[in-house]
Amino acid sequence: MATGQSVPVAIRISHELKRLLPQLRYEPTPKRLRARLGDVLVLDSRRAVVLWEPERFLPVHAVPEDDVVVRLEPAGAEPGPTPHHPGPPSSPYPFSPHTADGEPLTIVVEGTEVPNAAFRLADSDLAGYVAFDTDAFEWTEEDEPVIGHPRDPYSRIDIRATGEHIRVTLDGVVLADSTEAVRLFEGRLPPRAYFRREDVKFERLAPDPLQTICPYKGIASYWTAPGLGDGRPVAWSYAAEESVPEMAQIHGRIAFFDERVDVEADGAAVPRPRTAWA
Repeated sequence: MATGQSVPVAIRISHELKRLLPQLRYEPTPKRLRARLGDVLVLDSRRAVVLWEPERFLPVHAVPEDDVVVRLEPAGAEPGPTPHHPGPPSSPYPFSPHTADGEPLTIVVEGTEVPNAAFRLADSDLAGYVAFDTDAFEWTEEDEPVIGHPRDPYSRIDIRATGEHIRVTLDGVVLADSTEAVRLFEGRLPPRAYFRREDVKFERLAPDPLQTICPYKGIASYWTAPGLGDGRPVAWSYAAEESVPEMAQIHGRIAFFDERVDVEADGAAVPRPRTAWA
């Protein structure tokens, strides 16, 4: 290499994605997207985008206003109530308030108002696009119903069986012990071990009312470990009847928050990951 010539620097993709977090981000999706409120069609689009507002990890959908078939009205200066939805929320933060520039909108469906369920974007690259609250409507992609926030087109899930001896403890008490777990690898999240139910010490756990929804896996139910840790849930599971069919390998199995318990793999301590669930 000639003297003075710059040296190429490799780019770690996950770091580059994190650098983009403060920006408004979007990616077109080729899927036909429809949303309904009850039996009433709200939008029908083949020009939808998956949209991330600044500083948000989970996306929503946005479509051209021409593809919206109900009335949109300004929501007013004061934020209204968050639209009610019957199931678990798809995101830990509400649709409104927004971190992008734009105009909050009320959706009027056959005389029924759904305040703050839409947001007209001010960005020039997305001129004419309106974002929608995932939890306010029922959604289909092509002719398949979908749940939860839009899937990230650049994320994927892999599930692999592992023969490692994995042991989970909390305050020195064993919660799970197995050589027949499966590991789930999901994008930038830490790997998760899912245990057979017979390898979990359910006498140390108690059901928790918390439920969450994942567009990749389904509806999760949770357990706490009474008298141990800080009282927060420590484990979860996806029941087959509430899960995505492609996730059959983990249906009914139990996973633990490695951020909140102590894990050993083949006798070696696994450091607790640092995530939003720590």
